[in-house]
Amino acid sequence: MARAALARVFEPGDERGGRWLREFGAAEVFRRLTGTEGVARTLAGMTEARLGGYRLRAAGVDPRKDLADMAALGGRFVCPGDQEWPTQLDDLGDARPVGLWVRGRRDLRLWALRSVAVVGARACTPYGAHMAAALGAGLAELGWVVVSGAAFGVDGAAHRGALAAGGATMAVLACGVDVAYPRGHAELIGRIAEQGLVMGELPPSEHPTRSRFVLRNRVIAALTRGTVVVEAEYRSGSLVTARSAQRLGRFTMGVPGPATSGLSAGVHELLRGEGVLVTDAAEISELIGEIGDLAPVGRGPVLPRDQLDPVSARVLDALPRRGVRDGRDVARSAGTSTDEALGRLYELYSLGFVEREGDGWKLTSGPTCNGDARRGVT
Repeated sequence: MARAALARVFEPGDERGGRWLREFGAAEVFRRLTGTEGVARTLAGMTEARLGGYRLRAAGVDPRKDLADMAALGGRFVCPGDQEWPTQLDDLGDARPVGLWVRGRRDLRLWALRSVAVVGARACTPYGAHMAAALGAGLAELGWVVVSGAAFGVDGAAHRGALAAGGATMAVLACGVDVAYPRGHAELIGRIAEQGLVMGELPPSEHPTRSRFVLRNRVIAALTRGTVVVEAEYRSGSLVTARSAQRLGRFTMGVPGPATSGLSAGVHELLRGEGVLVTDAAEISELIGEIGDLAPVGRGPVLPRDQLDPVSARVLDALPRRGVRDGRDVARSAGTSTDEALGRLYELYSLGFVEREGDGWKLTSGPTCNGDARRGVT
């Protein structure tokens, strides 16, 4: 009950308040803040101006109403020490949330154990939206929970990708979980609450501010195994999330974009440092997953010529692009005997790479040779 009350008194990330909670416990801190001035001043770092601000907020606190409002939404308030509390948030130290207001029927702690954040620009390009949706769907299909902030742009695309794949997704809001922000994502946030989880540090009816968006990002970083940035400028909240993840020892990844795009400049800066370049969900899973979560080895198409042994390949290379060559000249160019060259030429003939013309040999005019054997030869 005291933590529910303090969620309205302390701003998210208030490290001074977090230190008091660690030293005295929630009930005692709330008692001192609402007691006499002398009792309140026993909290280290308390000043008259600060005490006035805390008291002004504490005067209108009604934690029972907040908890009842959450229950009416089908939600709950999760505190440190609860069975559902994600203990990785404790890595934030005194800046960890006082508690989390949660909507959705899923178990927050279990879902957070295998989660990855996908964040990026609000005013993203079509490329950024496509990549975010593809990553969201791909990660969901691989059994990962996709976490983002439900904002326009990359966040929304990542959530939609996971939902479209029938997978798991969680939204961390910078406002009360009963407030649809942005308003244009009211339906999306409702779908996430039904199919996944919606959570935030702020109690019901609280609205977002610029500073709350920035502080919300530390929760996304701490909650997940790693953070993927799809598009971000040099000054971007997404880079704040990535840097928070780095400080916490989490994986940080970036999806590259055009070198000329300002929306990818921040991602490229991240990749020049400790960030890891990723292009699909399998590469993300390989980096942050368990042993055996390996991405497919990338390689180009296998051409018919690739199946030839080295000697046959040299014999084939000895034939000119145009014209005819006799077996002795082919042997000289291939560095083998005439008999060996003729034997290889007949083998290549049976495979469709070459054909005879009188006493000589030439490349076939069909796709097997022209499209494969001579491709890339200058």
